[in-house]
Amino acid sequence: MKVVIIEDDPNIVEAVGLCFDLRWPSVVTLAATDGRKGLDLVRKEHPSIVIVDLGLPDRDGLDIVREIRSGSTVPIIILTARDDEMDKVRGLEFGADDYITKPFSHIEFLARVKAVLRRSEPVQIAEVTEGLTMGDLSINFRNREVQVKGQPVVLTPIEFRLLAYLVQNAGNVLNHRAILSTIWGNEYEDAHDYLKVYIQRLRSKLEENPEKPALILTERGIGYRFQKPPVRSQ
Repeated sequence: MKVVIIEDDPNIVEAVGLCFDLRWPSVVTLAATDGRKGLDLVRKEHPSIVIVDLGLPDRDGLDIVREIRSGSTVPIIILTARDDEMDKVRGLEFGADDYITKPFSHIEFLARVKAVLRRSEPVQIAEVTEGLTMGDLSINFRNREVQVKGQPVVLTPIEFRLLAYLVQNAGNVLNHRAILSTIWGNEYEDAHDYLKVYIQRLRSKLEENPEKPALILTERGIGYRFQKPPVRSQ
């Protein structure tokens, strides 16, 4: 497995590399000291996960996250000294899968990396072996492919996992904690910002009008519900 680290602080690069060397020695870590080199490395090496610092010398790390996400579904973790809540939300909105604030412990870091990779694994959906079509939305669970009105929609692994869980429970109200613990893990049960951002991301890709969603509905103060679209008359 390859990990690309985009970070200009050699001490952080060394610390991250040491985390893997001590606990996960089969991992190959590749480092870039600025955004341009980092993007080149991601395109060339096709890593399993990317670690991005926000304070890069040539570009803001958020722009790097957005550019990587525009052409890839590779899991991305932001690693930064910024602890402002808005930076965290913006990072998730731009396509990051998780956000770790410096300083960090080796144990916490590896646990978060493994959690992101676990969430990126293919999802298994009960009662659905291949796919289904509902209105303009088509989902192939085996190939993790989604189409809206016949046009392909690119979802990150976690976005697809969240959609699959909502669809599996279509018509039922799922509370925030149930969704967070199922998709992100028990340690994220109170991370409502993660869920809110991912719901917004799904709506922006699937809904005809994300501001007035017809598929992924908010049950205020409780959670979310996937509403099956009506069957179109032939």
